[in-house]
Amino acid sequence: MSNIEARVEEIKEDLEFFEDELQKYEYIIDLGKKLEPLDEKHQTPQNLVHGCTSQVWLICEQKDGKLYFYGTSDAIIVKGLVYMILQIFSGSTIEELKEVDMDIIHELQLAEVITPNRQSGVIGMIKKIKEFALNS
Repeated sequence: MSNIEARVEEIKEDLEFFEDELQKYEYIIDLGKKLEPLDEKHQTPQNLVHGCTSQVWLICEQKDGKLYFYGTSDAIIVKGLVYMILQIFSGSTIEELKEVDMDIIHELQLAEVITPNRQSGVIGMIKKIKEFALNS
């Protein structure tokens, strides 16, 4: 199991702990509160994630053959999703990131908690992360 798969499994287990959708939703919002602020100088059009209904900015830093991601959103629930995505992918090697399967959203079982528009936003974030890896 790769690091990414292990992190997906951890988040999935955390979400499964909650009985209903509202509790999961609140949990995702709480995760967003843990998100470190992204400096406004990075909140530029070229750092915007496409496919999101709300605005999401994502940046990447390469260190020792690994990619580290930072991001934020202007929507409270989406901040939680950004936090989850950063937890899963940040600190991974370029090779691991190149092999990421877009089905990851289904593995997390987010479909029962977030709208299709939000799901496409998550897919947009994953696509941007893959682009960073492919261009590194």
